[in-house]
Amino acid sequence: MLFPERFETDRLTFERLTRESIDLFEFYRICSSDPRIEEVTQYMPWEPHHSVKETAKFVNDVEQQWADDKAATYVIRPQEGEEDAGDIAGLTTLSCDWDRRTGGLGMWLRKRFWGRGYSGERAAAVMEIAFERLELEIVAVTHHVDNEKSHRAIEKYVEAYGGKRDGLLRNWIPYDDEVADEYRYTITREEYQENRQ
Repeated sequence: MLFPERFETDRLTFERLTRESIDLFEFYRICSSDPRIEEVTQYMPWEPHHSVKETAKFVNDVEQQWADDKAATYVIRPQEGEEDAGDIAGLTTLSCDWDRRTGGLGMWLRKRFWGRGYSGERAAAVMEIAFERLELEIVAVTHHVDNEKSHRAIEKYVEAYGGKRDGLLRNWIPYDDEVADEYRYTITREEYQENRQ
């Protein structure tokens, strides 16, 4: 199997997103009407879900990407000892552009899980998979140009691993009725290995 089905960090557990790993109706509730879901999706290229069918299609698409070796999406859950242990905190994805030997990081968290440092902890674990297991050469991450919270979190772990902000991608990704600018950051395998301690 190309991607691991499950992995852990000090505080978090990551389990492959499938119909079996979640309750579809609970996941729909989180993606549609979780408290402050509009803040969560404000800078995401998706809107709150409007039906269980939409959530089911999303999960099906994720399972197909896994089967095609294009991407791995994981449910993030805090471990025992953490506040809200066992609850779904959000999702993270590692997408793979095999021709460019590049992995793409993505993540969203429910509002009540913000500010806990989960972004950097998750990034370190997913980068280990990208560089050590999949032998990719670059890991890239982007964020909406106006998303200051993601900017701070991403910049912190990118700098910690010796990476850099490559620049501004203008008119890069659809958000609602507009196409937004995003900043792109990258970390090379060499930078990761030099700075992983």
